[in-house]
Amino acid sequence: MSGLVLASAGFVALLLLIAVRVPVGLAMLLTGSAGYVALSGWPVFLNAIKTTPYYLFANYSLSVIPLFVLMGAFAEQSGLARDLFRAASGFVGHKRGGLAMAVIGACTVFGAICGSSVATAATFSRAALPEFRRFGYADSLATGTVAVGGTLGILIPPSIILIVYAITTEQNIVKLFAAALIPGLLAALFYCLTVAIRVRLRPELAPAHPPHSPAERRAALARVWPAVLIGLVVLGGIYGGVFTPTEGAAVGAIAMLLLTLVTRRLDLAGVMRCLLRTAETTGMIAAILLGAELFNSFLTLTQMPGMLARWIAESGLPPYGVLALILLTYIGLGAVMDELAMILLTLPVFFPVVAGLDFGLTAEQTAIWFGVLVLIVVGIGLSAPPIGLNVFVVSAIAEGVPIRDTYAGVLPFVLADLIRLVLVAAIPALALWPLALLR
Repeated sequence: MSGLVLASAGFVALLLLIAVRVPVGLAMLLTGSAGYVALSGWPVFLNAIKTTPYYLFANYSLSVIPLFVLMGAFAEQSGLARDLFRAASGFVGHKRGGLAMAVIGACTVFGAICGSSVATAATFSRAALPEFRRFGYADSLATGTVAVGGTLGILIPPSIILIVYAITTEQNIVKLFAAALIPGLLAALFYCLTVAIRVRLRPELAPAHPPHSPAERRAALARVWPAVLIGLVVLGGIYGGVFTPTEGAAVGAIAMLLLTLVTRRLDLAGVMRCLLRTAETTGMIAAILLGAELFNSFLTLTQMPGMLARWIAESGLPPYGVLALILLTYIGLGAVMDELAMILLTLPVFFPVVAGLDFGLTAEQTAIWFGVLVLIVVGIGLSAPPIGLNVFVVSAIAEGVPIRDTYAGVLPFVLADLIRLVLVAAIPALALWPLALLR
């Protein structure tokens, strides 16, 4: 059996295991191990499995993941999302569509602290959906806004996806964070514009309501400014070179813990829940990392990545044609696969191909720009049909709202995401311009 056939069989087996709800990390581990043994035999495989986990998890850069997860857990459990939503709605909520824009704004700030899309979507579902219903918003607009707002949890740095991409491709985490900032803010702007256009065309989707009093606005701001300041200090310290990403994550986690304890938003039981959630999330990520490492070792043995690169080089397609095919593949995979698993599974195949193309950029610029594009398509996959993990998260919390209504609500936002993807792909400076400020 040729390497290409065996690699294709491995991908089919992997997707079948995922389809029958085998955990993604375990599915990649089983498929990769079976393929490795088939190509190299048991002695070589056992020798590899003896050392691979140690060298994989001894990587110091990975320590940034649980620290940012812990920082986000403290923010989520302390009710910060609810307070951010109330503060934003105090200023724009009374306008037509203002509550939806308030969710987008609050998700943007929360994303700079949390770094998780699913956590952001779940948190704002509980915080915002009751308010949407109280003021008579259409279910499709309400749930669709929360679902796409959740994607800002990974689009706005710090982002777990970007950290994993940086480690996998050996890129600078700080530069990737900086490159993702403008595209992430563009996402928030485009989402707000989408809301404005929808409520202008269909005013019944979002009734206006009386504005908040100045005293209510001041009270809402007083509850959120310390946490917002922590996020600014962490990101500013990372961008300014005061902290490494790991140090910044540690400072943020400790500062957020102290804030929640001083303001009595969390008790000891709440802190323990945050630690447990962080351990569960980190363990899940570690399992996916190990499974992806073995599966990618199997693909390397089949020589499939090299064959694909040669095929593309000989196809005569222009660089942007190849990039378009890769991004379309990511959008398709993102609709049916976990985003972290998808990144780890495909990067060893696609990244060497993109790195070998001439876009008029340096090798580092190409790698960072491609990372931002991958981040955007991952965000699309989190909300786009037929799966859209954020849609399922919101639907599980929004009782009585058919999932088809949520899908109908996210489609205009997906169109806005596709426009943003084309813009960042056509104008790399949207991602690369902030890098000049780091020098």
